[in-house]
Amino acid sequence: MNLLHVLILAIVQGAAELLPVSSSAHVILAEKLMGLDPTAPAMTMLLVMLHTGTMFAVIVHFWKSWQRAYFSSRQVFLRTCGYVVLATTLTGGIGLFLQAIIKHTIMGNAPGFEIENLFGNPRLIASALAAAGILIIFSSRLRQTDQRDISWRSAAWIGAVQGLCLPFRGFTRSGATISTGMVLGVARTKAEEFSFALAVALTPAVIVREAYRLYKAEAGHSTQLLASLGPNLLGMVLSFGAGLLALRWLSSWLEHGRWHLFGAYCLIFAGVVLAVG
Repeated sequence: MNLLHVLILAIVQGAAELLPVSSSAHVILAEKLMGLDPTAPAMTMLLVMLHTGTMFAVIVHFWKSWQRAYFSSRQVFLRTCGYVVLATTLTGGIGLFLQAIIKHTIMGNAPGFEIENLFGNPRLIASALAAAGILIIFSSRLRQTDQRDISWRSAAWIGAVQGLCLPFRGFTRSGATISTGMVLGVARTKAEEFSFALAVALTPAVIVREAYRLYKAEAGHSTQLLASLGPNLLGMVLSFGAGLLALRWLSSWLEHGRWHLFGAYCLIFAGVVLAVG
């Protein structure tokens, strides 16, 4: 993997991670087109850095709106923390349950199976993309008359749907969670703020998991990994910048009634994944 590969993946990951178009599908396709091995230790290290960059982009973009929405009083803050804990707990529980079901029923309890083994399956990715696209388009067509805030019920549903995104790459996390909130009558901006609050809560766990995979695969590669530290830091900065631009784009389209266009893109890209895969 050379510097050009790092730059391309940083931009693709940084933008697609935060747009409702599935970063996994885009990164996996980009890796295939560039002939890269997504299981290589160098690739795992790069993903750790890129996830870190996009997490900071989310914090910078939403900090002021979160201060207004979630830090206005101690009571509001504690209630919001409860919503986040509930949603994240359901996400982890459902994600792990689905992973166990897939391992024991579909994969025949294969030894050494990890959910990453499914990420190269183009049919599965395309199906998840198409499902996300339909959900986004459906949610965009609903009239929002109440403009509700997040509640315990909506937080639970959003967290549960987010759990589906863990094993099924292509089922875009931001698209699925924001759309679920909108279907439940939550105001678009409130659904967006809560969706990315969940992302900040979830991303450190993803980073730790990827770092652990890197630690297990690191034997014999430490010199190469140290040599790639500089390009990976540059990749993190680029993913941060691409993430900020992507969030501004997402917010603009969400507020101006163009949310359905992301759904249309997911449907089109599902066809591209099938054709290339």
